[in-house]
Amino acid sequence: MAAVDTAIGFDLPEREDRLLNGVPHRAIFPIGKSPMIDDATQFGAAVASARKALGLTQREPVLAINSGERFIVELDAGKPTAQLGKALAAAKAVGLQLTATGSLRS
Repeated sequence: MAAVDTAIGFDLPEREDRLLNGVPHRAIFPIGKSPMIDDATQFGAAVASARKALGLTQREPVLAINSGERFIVELDAGKPTAQLGKALAAAKAVGLQLTATGSLRS
């Protein structure tokens, strides 16, 4: 079923509607494992898992964040030097919600 995106005024296939309008989604972590992400490889795996769960190809988030396809390929692979802003945009594009925890000191 297609959804109407009021910002652009025409029907979008469900997959594109989820990409553009966001769908709350959490990457699946093994039972008993903490969902804490410790490195770029785990972050990339979480983004890839969320993207695949939505049925998206690597190209679709690239279009949503206005980046090159090579960026998402490298992010999925866990490139440790990926640009933070683009990586966060990619995570948001696939529905991941990031939360800062711990003690914040002023």
